[in-house]
Amino acid sequence: MTQFVLAGSAAPPTGRFLLALAVILAVAYALARLAQRVRQPAVMGEIVGGILLGPSLLSLVPGDLESRLVPPSTLPYLQLLSQLGLVLFMFGVGYQFDLAHLRTPTAKRQVAAVSLTSVALPFGLGVGLAYGLHPWLRTSELKTTGTLGPALFLGAAMSITAFPVLARILAERGLYKDPLGAISLACAAVQDFLAWCILAAVVVVVRASGPWPLARMALESALLLAALVLLVRPGLAWLLDPARPWAGGPALTHAVLVVGVLLTAVATDEIGLHAVFGAFAFGAIAPHRQIDETAPQVPERIEQTSLLLLPVFFTVTGMSVDISGLGARGLLMTAAVVVTACVGKFTGAFGAARLTGASPREATALGILLNCRGLTELVILNVGLGLGVIDTRLFTAMVLMAVITTLITGPLLDRVRAQELSAVSGAAVDRSLHDAA
Repeated sequence: MTQFVLAGSAAPPTGRFLLALAVILAVAYALARLAQRVRQPAVMGEIVGGILLGPSLLSLVPGDLESRLVPPSTLPYLQLLSQLGLVLFMFGVGYQFDLAHLRTPTAKRQVAAVSLTSVALPFGLGVGLAYGLHPWLRTSELKTTGTLGPALFLGAAMSITAFPVLARILAERGLYKDPLGAISLACAAVQDFLAWCILAAVVVVVRASGPWPLARMALESALLLAALVLLVRPGLAWLLDPARPWAGGPALTHAVLVVGVLLTAVATDEIGLHAVFGAFAFGAIAPHRQIDETAPQVPERIEQTSLLLLPVFFTVTGMSVDISGLGARGLLMTAAVVVTACVGKFTGAFGAARLTGASPREATALGILLNCRGLTELVILNVGLGLGVIDTRLFTAMVLMAVITTLITGPLLDRVRAQELSAVSGAAVDRSLHDAA
């Protein structure tokens, strides 16, 4: 859980705070549109905008432009806004979390094999890489001793796939309902679930100071999850049922969902987990049928609110990314992280897909898609930085990995699809010539 100290610090003038917010939103919007023009997800432009507003670029410009555009006194308040946007966003991720694709008998075996392999292999490689890089970490920035915490965290971070960004890439290319798109989304959903479970375990292990605190956090987490499934979900279904006399408008649904996600986020934060876990869990147990019947527009409204605030999250993240300060070791760390991430995800997905009957091109496309990290990776990295299991240099390397793996997903997928279409066209021409003969 991330702590922000506001007490005792002078509040910035309203004008400065609003100026910083305006700069952040303007840069995010401009770069998001630019990203879309080059067939990249809009979120990539927002991430790059956040990095550019940080010390990686503005510190190189004379005149202290970084502090003028985003004064340091505004950062605690921007951080609070970013956490609110993050919590609302994770509610949306949980609400859209659906394993319905696993119900298709023909896809179950492939989804299960690809998901498990492309989580296990990156996790193992990430753990090994953490042990190799640990001597290079700045111990003064770490809040944990030993290598277990960093190793488990890096393994979990390597295992993630950016489900929301992947869905946007597929939608923009008309592959959302394609068999390849459906399988990749199902795999991404399973992988994200497994990775979040691993990350929750990592948080518990790192934060617990002994066997009893560890057992207490695990017990409280299990009790909260049970309460959400057995009590909160039925209670919400009853409260939001269209047959109730108070039903009939989106106001109640909106208030109930926002209050519920905030309270659940507070609960997981108090337990010792990060607030994002509560937001995700509440979104996952929200009763879809009742919400769709009474106020289907409310989840979309909450998502739109989160999208307004997420650029603030990207900027605050970018403030911790300093590419100019990487140095020779940092560049080597970045190269090692990128190679390990790509090899682990692609090899795991490609190998399992081929063993379960996919063609070489289908397996290649699946490996490319599941290598996409994007926003979800940034969420996990911020949790790790707050936990103190990674330093700012490894954090920068991991952020660059998330950006690189997401940027290459679209172009590589287009290339594979172009080769596939060319092969299909060539086969059709050959058949036509054979028939004519």
